[in-house]
Amino acid sequence: MVDFWVLQNGARLVSEEIPHLRSVAIGIYVQVGSRDEDEEINGASHFIEHMLFKGTETRSAKDIAETFESIGGQLNAYTSKEYTCFYARTLDEHLDIAADILMDMVFNSAFREKEVGTEKGVIIEEIGMYEDSPDELIHDVFAQVIWPNHSLGRPILGTRETVSCLDRDLLTSFYRKYYIPSNMVIAVAGNVNNQRVRDKIEAYLQGRGSSRILRAKETPAAGTNKVKLIDKDTEQVQICMGIPSISFLDEKRQVQNVMNSILGGGISSRLFQTIREEKGLAYSVYTYPSSYSDTGTYAIYVATGPDKVTDLFAVLTEELEKFLAHGPTQEEVTRAQNQIKANIYLGLESVMNRMNRLGKSVLFYDRIIPVGEIIDTVMAVTPAAIQEFIQGLASRQFSLAAIGSKNILPQVQHEFVKWGQAQLKFDMVRGDRP
Repeated sequence: MVDFWVLQNGARLVSEEIPHLRSVAIGIYVQVGSRDEDEEINGASHFIEHMLFKGTETRSAKDIAETFESIGGQLNAYTSKEYTCFYARTLDEHLDIAADILMDMVFNSAFREKEVGTEKGVIIEEIGMYEDSPDELIHDVFAQVIWPNHSLGRPILGTRETVSCLDRDLLTSFYRKYYIPSNMVIAVAGNVNNQRVRDKIEAYLQGRGSSRILRAKETPAAGTNKVKLIDKDTEQVQICMGIPSISFLDEKRQVQNVMNSILGGGISSRLFQTIREEKGLAYSVYTYPSSYSDTGTYAIYVATGPDKVTDLFAVLTEELEKFLAHGPTQEEVTRAQNQIKANIYLGLESVMNRMNRLGKSVLFYDRIIPVGEIIDTVMAVTPAAIQEFIQGLASRQFSLAAIGSKNILPQVQHEFVKWGQAQLKFDMVRGDRP
């Protein structure tokens, strides 16, 4: 049984009773991410995520860690472009302890000056580690290319320069603005009593205020096709190319999901089977959508050797042209639908997945979307709908990001130009920074 309430101070609470389990998961979703940051404070949301683990007025960072380990629980968090999530998983008998610590962290973080300084160094090291992983960095570079001069194009971690300039006053000001109940969704799933969960959460939130955040988000312009190349000493060249796509509110989102599964979303997909299995042109190749509240992208990623770039683009061109001209077969659509259906149902066997599904459903759509409704939408997708959708995407302008040796990058640009993008703004960046 699932219950959903909007509490007196504006917080949204969703709870699911699953009596046959012995575990419970709780997540607090705060509707703030790197998109809400000005350029000068890029990385603030992620920095605050770190600081909430560094202690409160009554608990030290060590107290938080030791308490969770003493009950065999798991505690973690992550920051995205539009929200931040703090979550815990533990035995049902320890829900009160887990909820108490999470609430204390989210609402009573101390932001001690010494801890801010220490964590600044930790995050700068995290940025360095990230930049040493070109297969991860390439996706940030692609975001910069497709959304230039917009917060969606900036890295969630921030940069060394912006993180170095963040201080306690800036962080606490940002924290106080966004970490309020009306900007939060709290999701609980497991062996719980929903009414008891509500009583506990309302008690935690009592006196927290009910102010609202007024947002005026600027939707990024689609922009012109661009290329950005990062000169970095690597064995392979990392390539990410794509186009603007739809938001997670778009009614065609399941068409995109089924299409993605067919084109490059798994090991049976067209691009994986052709580029890796048949031609041996890459070890890693996949496609993926990124959807946000008012926009999105659709991207193709591949890592290949310098001597295979020309053949890679030739095969990629051929496969995309076939997909555009003829669309998928009914057999491909049915296979993708069954795969998505299975993934959804298998995911329901995890208490963390159930909590996450509920939290995101309320956060994104302000309602709980029944699993059956999602499945029905997926199963209603047709080959014709997919062909129409991808033809609409293909009419938009592609952008490309690449990371690799300076000897191969000009060839990547040349092949991309041949691929059909004649009017390019070329930006060559040397060094290991995007």
